Amino acid sequence: MTDLLNNPIFNDETKAREWLEARVWPEGPTCPHCGNADKAKIKALEGKAHRPGLYQCAECREQFTVTVKIVFERSKIPLTKWLAALFLMTASKKGVSAHQVHRMLGISYKSTWFMMHRLREAMRTGGLEPLGGKGKVVERMKPISARRRPCTSLKRAAAVPTRRKATL
Repeated sequence: MTDLLNNPIFNDETKAREWLEARVWPEGPTCPHCGNADKAKIKALEGKAHRPGLYQCAECREQFTVTVKIVFERSKIPLTKWLAALFLMTASKKGVSAHQVHRMLGISYKSTWFMMHRLREAMRTGGLEPLGGKGKVVERMKPISARRRPCTSLKRAAAVPTRRKATL
């Protein structure tokens, strides 16, 4: 799986931004503030004073990037790390822990935990039926009482206090 993380979108900020723009805006930039999608009224801001990927809408005069109003907004974590974490979460069959992502991406556990929660919340959709359809069971587990092993006599014996004989 780490070989797949050699993709340029996981190493180069410009490639990551361009990849995300192609997914979020397939027909070109759309202003997240007013919803304007007219290409003539949205201008890419360029030059030394502006960061790459910054646009300005001529209708509402607001500046925006592709990350505005999505889970990547207002994060100091690089977009490459966000996309790598998203890839690891969606490519893993049984899920991936925040500790594993923390080790793989080389960022702090606290930041990784924050990212994972934001991504999980973004992937969650309300009102979905259970897997398999309504009233159908995909996987059945044994009841909790059947899974527990009975307490052994050694454990009970260790819990009983013993009395000492008083010596004078």
